[in-house]
Amino acid sequence: MGNTASVPQDPSRKLEVIDAGFSRTGTLSFAMALEKLLDGPVMHGGTQVFNREDAYCKQISQIYAHRRAGDRARMLKSLQACIAGFVGCADVPMLHFIPELLELYPDVKVVLVTRDPERWWRSYSLFGDNSSDWSLRLTQAILLPLPGARWFPATARGYLEDPIRTHGRPASSKEFIEVHNQWVRDLVPKDRLLEMDLADGWEPLCQFLGKPIPDEPFPRANDKDARDRFMRRVLIQAGMAWVGIFSAAAVAGFGAWGFWKGP
Repeated sequence: MGNTASVPQDPSRKLEVIDAGFSRTGTLSFAMALEKLLDGPVMHGGTQVFNREDAYCKQISQIYAHRRAGDRARMLKSLQACIAGFVGCADVPMLHFIPELLELYPDVKVVLVTRDPERWWRSYSLFGDNSSDWSLRLTQAILLPLPGARWFPATARGYLEDPIRTHGRPASSKEFIEVHNQWVRDLVPKDRLLEMDLADGWEPLCQFLGKPIPDEPFPRANDKDARDRFMRRVLIQAGMAWVGIFSAAAVAGFGAWGFWKGP
């Protein structure tokens, strides 16, 4: 966890806890806390998308693609494949599939991590889903040579679309966080839902899950830093890959020209 993606080793383990707090409510910190309490891998979407292998990143993008195409059966199959072996999940993409996860895992518990709307918006407006379609297409072209990263623009398109689909509005103002929170409250049975702020620490979460309180501070992490490091790294890698591609094409073109001209 953190800058390293958790990878399940036991696919028979079932999803136990969903963090339903919207992005920028401390999802990475919460995911790290869940890994400690549940002694198993937790899917934090940003960490997975930025660090996993090509096939898995493609699978994540396909969940959104199947939904967009109206193919519910294939969407659920891709969703199950992506979450298999994880004991918890936080942030997108699973945040956009809470109704489906409740259907697939009827015993799962849900934690709604809340945050002051003003503070949330100050953070999210600098970090959130503000990409335009043309910028996603440009990013897709730039990242095309890179395994894993090349699927990020397709997944990001799903990030943009789903708040409108689920909440009827984009995540474009401080009021959105309360719209999302109410959606979760209406969706999840009260006996399976905990609302908390990360400032509350271990106690309410441990009581809800029936776990002992760890003898250590509650985790604190910043997924914005992780994302920024990822973007810097992949842009450098993409630049090097395209230089290699154009260099190879130039060499091949020069060779073909020489062959055509003859001795």
